[in-house]
Amino acid sequence: MTIYKKIYKLIKKYNKIVIARHIGPDPDALGSSLALRDIILNTFPHKKVYVVGSPASKFKYLGTLDKYNDSGDALLIVTDTPNSSRVDGVDVKNFKKSIKIDHHPFLEEFCTVEWIDDKASSASQMIIELILNTKLKLTKEAAFKLYTGIIADSGRFMYAYTSPKTLRLAAYLIAETNLDFTKVYEKLYERPYKEIKFKGYLSQNFIITNNGVGYIKVTDDILKEFNVDVATPGNMINEFNYIKEMLVWVTFTEDKENNNYRVSIRSRGPIINKIAENYGGGGHIYASGTKLKDITDIDNLINDLDNCTKEYIENKEF
Repeated sequence: MTIYKKIYKLIKKYNKIVIARHIGPDPDALGSSLALRDIILNTFPHKKVYVVGSPASKFKYLGTLDKYNDSGDALLIVTDTPNSSRVDGVDVKNFKKSIKIDHHPFLEEFCTVEWIDDKASSASQMIIELILNTKLKLTKEAAFKLYTGIIADSGRFMYAYTSPKTLRLAAYLIAETNLDFTKVYEKLYERPYKEIKFKGYLSQNFIITNNGVGYIKVTDDILKEFNVDVATPGNMINEFNYIKEMLVWVTFTEDKENNNYRVSIRSRGPIINKIAENYGGGGHIYASGTKLKDITDIDNLINDLDNCTKEYIENKEF
C-alpha cells in the first residue's frame, strides 16, 4: 500500500481529526495544516476537524484555529514538524493513531504513519501531492493556503528545494482553481511601515565576521523602540539573502517573556542544521533555528558557525 493510501485510509476511518504543526508557525506550517482541514471537510463534510496551536497574528489571514481539549478517539495529523517536542497545541502521546507529513530531515519517529520527504520544498507541496494521489478534494481556499506555503518556503521558487515537481504542483493549484496567485504575494509580503524601519535597523547593525557570518542581537528594548514583536526578526531573516559579504546570517532575539533568545539561521552554502541541533534546535541544511536559555551560548554558536563557514570556504571550488 502506498503512503498516500495509508494516509487516506486513516483519514477516511476517523470521524474526529486533529491537525497540529510546529511552535512558532510560519506560512508553510499554517498553510499546510489549515488547507488540510479545508480539504478533509470538503471531502467528508460530516467529520469534525480541528486545527490547533498558538495563533500567529501576522498570518491570521490564512484562517482561524480551533480549540480542542479532549483527544478521545481522534486521529492526529502533524504537518511540517520533525520532532515531537516542537508539536504545538497537543501531546502526541494522547493519540493512538497519528500521521506525520513533513519535509525536514529526519529527527525522530513519533507518529504511527510517517511520510517524510526532505526533497520537497514544503509540507504544502506534500499536501498537494496527497490530493493528486487520493480522493481528497481541493478547494480554492485551500489552494490559496497551499500556494502561500510553497511560495514562503521556496523563497518564490528561488531556493534549492524548488524542483520541477514543485513548479508542476504549484501550476496545478492555479489551473485547477483559477487561483489569483498575485493576491498570495500581496498578502505574504505586505509590511507595515514600522517593520520597514526596523529592517533598516537590522541592515545597519549586522556584525560580519572575517569568514562571512553576519549576526545581530536584538534586545527587548530594541523591539519596544520599533514597536515590533519578538517574532519579527525571525520573520525577516530571509530578506537578507544575497548580501555578498555574508554566507551565513543569524538573528538572536531576546524573548523576555520566556526568558530565552530566539535564533534564526540562514545559509547560502555552509550546512547549518547540524550546528542548530547541537544547541537543541534543527531544521533544513540551509534554514534552521533554535532557542537559547544561556546567553553564553550565543557566542559559542557564532563561533561554531564561523568555523563551519571557514571550512566551507577552504573546501569550495570557485
